[in-house]
Amino acid sequence: MLATAIASLFAGPAAAQSTTGTSTEDSQATVVVTGTRVSNRTVLDTSAPVDVISAEMIKNTGVPEITQALSVALPSLNFPRPGLADGTDTIRPATLRGLAPDQTLVLVNSKRRHTSSLVNLNGTIGRGSAAVDMNTIPTGIVKNIEVLRDGASAQYGSDAIAGVVNIRLRQDRTGGEATASYGERITDYDFAVTPPPANANWGTQDSRSRHDGETATVSLWKGLPLGETGYLTIAGEYKDQKHTERSGYDTRQQYPLVNGAYDPREATINRFNAWYGEPELKQYTVFANAGGDINEKVKWYGWASYQRREAESGGFFRRALQDNNTIQIYPDGFLPIIAPDVDDFSAAGGVTFTSGGWDFDSSLSYGKNKMDFTIKNTLNRSLGPSSKTVFEAGGFSYDQLTYNLSAVKQFEVGLASPLNVAVGGEARREGYKLEAGEPDSYRNGGVRLASGLPTASGAQVFPGFRPSDTSDSHRTAYSVYGDLEANLLPKLLASFAVRGEHYSDFGSNWSGKLAGRYDFTPAFGVRGSVQNGFRAPSMQQQFFTSTSTNFINGVPFDITTFKPTDAAAVALGAKPLDAEKSTNFSLGAVAKVGRGSITVDGFHIDIRNRIVLSENLTQTNVRNFLEANGFPGVGGGRFFINGVDTTTKGVDVVVNYPWNLGSAGRFDLTLAGNYTDTEVTKVPQTAALAALSPAPVLFDRVNVLTFEQGTPKTKYTASGTWNLGPWGTTLRATRYGKVLTPGTTAALDHTMSARTLVDLEGRFAISKALSVALGAENLFDQYPDPYPAALNTTGNAPYTNYSPFGRSGRYVYARLTYTL
Repeated sequence: MLATAIASLFAGPAAAQSTTGTSTEDSQATVVVTGTRVSNRTVLDTSAPVDVISAEMIKNTGVPEITQALSVALPSLNFPRPGLADGTDTIRPATLRGLAPDQTLVLVNSKRRHTSSLVNLNGTIGRGSAAVDMNTIPTGIVKNIEVLRDGASAQYGSDAIAGVVNIRLRQDRTGGEATASYGERITDYDFAVTPPPANANWGTQDSRSRHDGETATVSLWKGLPLGETGYLTIAGEYKDQKHTERSGYDTRQQYPLVNGAYDPREATINRFNAWYGEPELKQYTVFANAGGDINEKVKWYGWASYQRREAESGGFFRRALQDNNTIQIYPDGFLPIIAPDVDDFSAAGGVTFTSGGWDFDSSLSYGKNKMDFTIKNTLNRSLGPSSKTVFEAGGFSYDQLTYNLSAVKQFEVGLASPLNVAVGGEARREGYKLEAGEPDSYRNGGVRLASGLPTASGAQVFPGFRPSDTSDSHRTAYSVYGDLEANLLPKLLASFAVRGEHYSDFGSNWSGKLAGRYDFTPAFGVRGSVQNGFRAPSMQQQFFTSTSTNFINGVPFDITTFKPTDAAAVALGAKPLDAEKSTNFSLGAVAKVGRGSITVDGFHIDIRNRIVLSENLTQTNVRNFLEANGFPGVGGGRFFINGVDTTTKGVDVVVNYPWNLGSAGRFDLTLAGNYTDTEVTKVPQTAALAALSPAPVLFDRVNVLTFEQGTPKTKYTASGTWNLGPWGTTLRATRYGKVLTPGTTAALDHTMSARTLVDLEGRFAISKALSVALGAENLFDQYPDPYPAALNTTGNAPYTNYSPFGRSGRYVYARLTYTL
């Protein structure tokens, strides 16, 4: 009804020229977000830079997953792989242009993708953000991926500050491919080690060889006809990944003394006692994409997906002698395991039709991500020897329902090209639900230490969510938008977009974008844009909460991650979250050099009122302030708050050149580089905290320097692919600039120096249908600089979680592909 009503508004007389065929987006295979795309990696005739990542390139990576493929293909995108970070071990965020993971919009077939339910809380890149998990999409269903390296809030709404990733799905009626791959980490690594205590009956070790992380992946996609013109493309994928261990050597005393001497078991216990590295993973994914003609003017389309991910990752090792161990249960100590189960579902359906010369697209999409936590190989110390060792700790879910209607038409208005007019509207409902764990996962059972002091509550490593933490909340958002684009002169392309949005929680926002391009010659042009954008506060940031109990002098105090609207947080100065606002400028040049191309694009992004997670405010004066204001037993906590301003500027350079070598085959070369610099220009303050003496810091140097230096300022890639008959080879080198892992003082800072990683793959087609590939990622087994011993006293985590390439070492693999 709504689609028909709006269509009738545009069904005017023939004063405007009708477009032929389907819309640009449907008829041009490489179109994503900003007009016609060409088949090369970087689009050359648009007003904004776009990279196109092919399905073949994604397949030809050792670990065939979307985010990893993007990280090696795009200098401006980084994919850290943190460990010992709770749920972030399982759902890992990526960053574009050094900005937060949730400041990049992700689309599937140009429709907004739902985010994960996880908000990153620990000391990792992306702390405080809830982003889309692109690895919920199997690589087999992907036709290509286009990445717009420019803001686009005026075109697509919230989140599109750093850019847009658009994942295009296959639309095949025939053909298919089955792929099986297997690989493992074959690596040697060194680390710093803390000297053991005096008179210890055990030694030290500062290096280790590992064969682990065995990963088997089986994927299949198949195209099937639906009627005379329709298609059904289905894809399935199964992944089984073993965990990796990159811990250091734990030289601490493990057992209580025996008659004043070290326990003899100290000499034999395994001191590589942590799982710091890649998680254990079993993953099952199915995806279907379909479409067809209803009649000459109406087409239908739709897709659906489901993924089940079962993961296990380690926490910090609990030694036998520690107060948080019950020695009757774990006489040798224990390694607690965080085991989240993630269920991800999506479905979309729509129609495109023509009315009055307008091309319409009407669609409804739904997505849901659910994450439930089981904590294994652990205990609740306050329950004593009767404690369970496995706990259901609760979890959370996020869902999104979106209706979108757009219309496009071209008008002859006397310009050098027809004026392309696009208008539309969108309605979205979002929901977030947090559920409590079983009582034993969070309660205090009353068992005390031998000293008489109380013990920690809940499951060790991850206390369960409490009933007081639970919530079930929703919001709605409505938007309207318009877009004009035309060649004002034969050499001058210009576009203008505007979008208005209203959210039921924080209010309204208007975004605009003006972009242009001037071609001085057929081989050289300049392009640029100016725009303002925004990011709405996520449901996760507004409603996530968790509580743990700390005992101070034997008195229990709750330490909470508060909702910003919680009364205790409001007393500390918290306010309802508002939208982040941005102003983006870009200027670039495009040159065609023979069969190759060179693009250079500079950018400047000012973001105001960024939403961040505050420091943990647990100081004595905070506790006293809360008690004086009617919150006894509340020991402090943290909350999300607006108030950080940043300026990010940089440049992207991409060079592509193909060589036809005749009888020696074909060689394709890509050189690319990115420079990004971020400066924090303002941090948040509240009057309530500023009045305390000393005033607690809401956003300290660790978080400021993480924004400024936690991702590499420079990243360069050089990639060459050679093909001759049945043979093929890809050689790629990626250089990551230095990264700072800041401490609370400069003396505790750690700098990871620049590293260059080399990947190599060779391929051979045994027949037209069957091919084999052998390869190695990180061929020369590079690692980030290890922490000095003083920064890794437990031995559990010898490397920084800020490393943009992780810390797992060389990965060697084989892949077999059969064309159906």
